Amino acid sequence: MAIIITTECINCGACEPECPNNAIYENGAEWRFADGTTLKGAYTGKSSGTAVDAEAPQAPISADYYYIVPDKCTECVGFHDEPQCAAVCPVDCCVDDPAYRESKELLTEKKESMHIA
Repeated sequence: MAIIITTECINCGACEPECPNNAIYENGAEWRFADGTTLKGAYTGKSSGTAVDAEAPQAPISADYYYIVPDKCTECVGFHDEPQCAAVCPVDCCVDDPAYRESKELLTEKKESMHIA
């Protein structure tokens, strides 16, 4: 599953630099699949199945607090033993997202698709 930032977020920003996939964005910020990944051109999100241009700006998911893009979140699989956003969050608002239940295999596939060596 992906991680979600709850409304308890205090907008401290501690989580954002910890994400190896650049899946965390400041409230109101547009995001791109290409941000912090090797993606270019057409890409289909592994969680949503949405096909987009990886370099095209996408609408912010939240205007009120930091947010995590589910299609980019791998729970740090392939990078760390635990989600780093949750590890550094001072108010414990980075939690499992029940809307995105993903196996370790899918999380690994997602990570490998975004970080082509």
